[in-house]
Amino acid sequence: MKKIWFAAGILTAASLLGGCSKMLNETPRAVLVPDFYKTSQGVNAALDASYAGTRTVWGCEDYFSMTTPGTDEFKRGNDGNQNFMTYDPGLLPSDGKFKAQWNNIYTYINTCNAVIQFAPEATGISEDIRKKAIAEAKFLRANYYFVLVQLWGDVTLSTSFISGPVTSADRHPLAKVYDAIITDLKEAIPNLAPGPKGIDPGRANAAAAKHVLAKVYLTRAGSKAAKPTDYQDAAATAIDLLTNAPSLGLNLLPDFGSVFSEGNENNAEVLWTVQHTASLAYNGSPNQDNRTPDNMLVHLFVPQYEKIDGMGRNIKDGRPYIRTVPTKWLTDTVFAERKNDTRFNKSFQTVWFCNNASSIPVWPNPLPPGAPAGAAPGRPKMKLGDTCIYMPQGTFSNAQIAAAPYTLIPSSKYSIKMSPALSKYVDTKRSDMNAPSIRPLIAYRLAETYLVAAEALMQSGRTAEAVPYVNAVRERAAFPTGDKTQMDITAADLNIDFILDERSRELAGENVRWLDLVRTGTLLTRLQKHCDDNARINFKSPKHWLRPIPQDQIDATTTGTPYPQNPGW
Repeated sequence: MKKIWFAAGILTAASLLGGCSKMLNETPRAVLVPDFYKTSQGVNAALDASYAGTRTVWGCEDYFSMTTPGTDEFKRGNDGNQNFMTYDPGLLPSDGKFKAQWNNIYTYINTCNAVIQFAPEATGISEDIRKKAIAEAKFLRANYYFVLVQLWGDVTLSTSFISGPVTSADRHPLAKVYDAIITDLKEAIPNLAPGPKGIDPGRANAAAAKHVLAKVYLTRAGSKAAKPTDYQDAAATAIDLLTNAPSLGLNLLPDFGSVFSEGNENNAEVLWTVQHTASLAYNGSPNQDNRTPDNMLVHLFVPQYEKIDGMGRNIKDGRPYIRTVPTKWLTDTVFAERKNDTRFNKSFQTVWFCNNASSIPVWPNPLPPGAPAGAAPGRPKMKLGDTCIYMPQGTFSNAQIAAAPYTLIPSSKYSIKMSPALSKYVDTKRSDMNAPSIRPLIAYRLAETYLVAAEALMQSGRTAEAVPYVNAVRERAAFPTGDKTQMDITAADLNIDFILDERSRELAGENVRWLDLVRTGTLLTRLQKHCDDNARINFKSPKHWLRPIPQDQIDATTTGTPYPQNPGW
């Protein structure tokens, strides 16, 4: 096994003793060694390094690529990875995204292990702080392992700090890893702050841990490691959190759109965020494939708007990486109803305003039939600040498109170059066009807890009990222009397809979709029904139900039993 697998890494130190601040306080430090971990400074340094690793998952393009495109919601955009996003045969275990995510996660698991192992004997630290440090490290370790088992299945379970190179490794059964995840979360909850209020944004808290625990039960229930009580345990855990949420200052915000308002990432609906910053001292240096663990989501959904006459690149509209675009099923079927359900217009950008005077289009000669009053051959179609691109739902005739005083692209003509842009990650505070986002990334929020409770209850045979949890989310979606009574469903409406559709409406683009479809065993069927690119053709069972073990890991296991690859790879 390569040394990088469990290297201590470049660590950053923050004081666990500090009070609230805008984000975790960090000071870069050099590589740390076991003796240092046995001091209060070492515990603080290792704990903060454990947090820093979350940036290599939530917000990183590697994790996005493995959880968002290649689903019924999102497909490959013009500049997306053809092999990765369409399950192309050219996708190989040697792909750098697999290696980077695997290596990074195990590096930070090892750092969590350092806190858990050495904090009990560390000097100069109070018992209360010691317990909190261990609890936070267990929360983080559980999250890292939860990512691993969802993407790769059976993985290596390591719960002791490794300070040097190791050349052998075993894959442990999924059931054993899940048991370890659940144990970590259960042991962490009593010693964590009750909720996210009153602590540093981004710190672990018991409410977030309960949310993760409910998701872990729900996910295990759909796996080969399932236990008979998993759905009941998922429901009970989620309901416990929802019951106690008001006392913790947690609740669904009245307006779905305000959940993602820039600068409002620590609102009353948010359970846990991953903090991001433009500083490389905090984000870390580029990894072996020159990808930095920054929040790149601000770029990845942006279409090529700057190639439309009248438009130029700007920070608000974003840099058009266009890695992925929504499927027509998502825009036209899942979000078909937009009168009472306001979530599409609060999740996607469909209008761009003219900002480039040098390329404003003019009316042709002769004018198209239906041109608006005031149109004249050679006259500009618009002025600065006017609508330049409009992307409505439905089908428009070529005559209607030609007569529009802007570039009209209806959903019947969405393409891998121009489709609505997910707006949940817009960041206008970036230093320049190319900069990553400095916004905290919302990893877990209360609306998903409601949907977890509903799914678990339904899968437990308690469908009628599940309905109020779905309706709570749907009624909120009507604010302020819809009729919330029209959003209510009954038990007769509820099945796994409805749950998945509702998760799309609520959580589109939030890095959970591939995991949802694998968890429910619906990835292949929903690709075939709803995805309109080669992903539905290239997908193979059992191969694509798991990601391949990185070739780097297999090659680095040079002693003992060879490291097994996943089926089909």
